[in-house]
Amino acid sequence: MRDAELTRVAVLAGVLLAATVVGLWHRRRSGRIRSVSPTPGPSAALAGLGVTAGAPTLVQFSSAVCAPCRATRRVLERVRATVDGVRLVEVDAEQHLDAARELGVWRTPTVLLVDGDGRVARRASGVPDAGQLTEAVRELCAGVTR
Repeated sequence: MRDAELTRVAVLAGVLLAATVVGLWHRRRSGRIRSVSPTPGPSAALAGLGVTAGAPTLVQFSSAVCAPCRATRRVLERVRATVDGVRLVEVDAEQHLDAARELGVWRTPTVLLVDGDGRVARRASGVPDAGQLTEAVRELCAGVTR
């Protein structure tokens, strides 16, 4: 009986450790703004969503039942008010599944930072940090790429 109890405790400890590691990984990754490989030209999917070249654009993919999407919208509106010339486009991912798939959007909220040429330059899944997003948008406005 003692061996069975030790086995159960070991299995429980292993499951808790694995869940903790996955949770920490997810928390660290969520909201992080990351660069993406540049595309050769503007995306047809973005054009279909109303994103045009000319000025940097923040594209938020959200859904009706997504609580973090509301927080993300507030962050994006704050950034748009802070940085001149930035556009904001909100997309209902459920209504535009083909575009979401083409652009690699697998969860909501996802924010795409589109440069002035209409190409996705950076992206974030989850609620982005307002300061980091503001800095990334300012770099896009200045024409800086990473």
